[in-house]
Amino acid sequence: MPKTTPPSAATSSPVIPPVLAEVVRSGFVEGHHRGSLVLLGADGDVQLALGDVSSPVFPRSTNKPMQAAAVLRAGLDLSGERLALAAASHSGETFHRDLVLKMLAEHGLSPAELQCPADLPLDPEEAETYLASGAVRDRVTMNCSGKHAAMLAVCALNGWPKETYLDPGHPLQRLIHDGIEAAAGEPVAAVGTDGCGAPLMAISLTGLARAYRHFVLAPEGSPERRVADAMRTHPEYVAGTRRPDTWLMRELPGALSKMGAEAVQAVALPDGRALAFKIDDGSTRVLGPVLARALRLLGTDAPILDRIGRAPLLGAGREVGEIRAVI
Repeated sequence: MPKTTPPSAATSSPVIPPVLAEVVRSGFVEGHHRGSLVLLGADGDVQLALGDVSSPVFPRSTNKPMQAAAVLRAGLDLSGERLALAAASHSGETFHRDLVLKMLAEHGLSPAELQCPADLPLDPEEAETYLASGAVRDRVTMNCSGKHAAMLAVCALNGWPKETYLDPGHPLQRLIHDGIEAAAGEPVAAVGTDGCGAPLMAISLTGLARAYRHFVLAPEGSPERRVADAMRTHPEYVAGTRRPDTWLMRELPGALSKMGAEAVQAVALPDGRALAFKIDDGSTRVLGPVLARALRLLGTDAPILDRIGRAPLLGAGREVGEIRAVI
């Protein structure tokens, strides 16, 4: 694959994101999804850059592995399913909610101390079952509750203030900030507020891909490698039983995969190949087709890519078209 140079951040005119996918209904192209994408080779060099991959974006929940690594670095001894849940955007299934409650209880914490908003399960099927049982929106059910439970636990361990654990100046958040910069190999360009209320650090798509590459290649036993290994061993706790991140990490050995809101996706393969992309309009329906195509461009092929890449369009309950990648 020919190497291309990412656009310079100093370019005066904005880069117009290229079309990464098109919406085809009944043989008619009715829409397009634009975005930016970067592929890194095993040596870490940029192999393909589409759109603007050097300007900062908010990675949203693709930052969660870096947040979980900072919790370990601060001294919290998490492993297995608990560590995977600390890096999760979980579906709100029963096993997710139960483990969040256990994690809180193990550290003398209560659900009332979580500062993520109350929400329904992220998974639509789970949400229907949840509502049918008479349950209501809850902080434990919110997809980021595992991360928040881990943040509270490390505050309790270190005697840091729990009431302000989401303040960007909090010791934990400063540690996360430094960890993101180290993994991405670039400074954090901006700090905002994520949907769960946690500080959100902006880096480029190239930096995001580098960070995931750093996690899979980190020395065994390091915080970064421990997070990557926990996520890959327990992917259902990172996402859920009906989620592409889970399928990919289950069926593509050694892959580290995490999606984020506003249609951000990052993946690293065990040999150091990595990718990151963002769909400009934030539509998550296009993540699967673009992800499957990007992995194929990285030289990966596996049956799971066919499953992830399918995004059918329906008419009267019948399949009448698809969303397909055009890169």
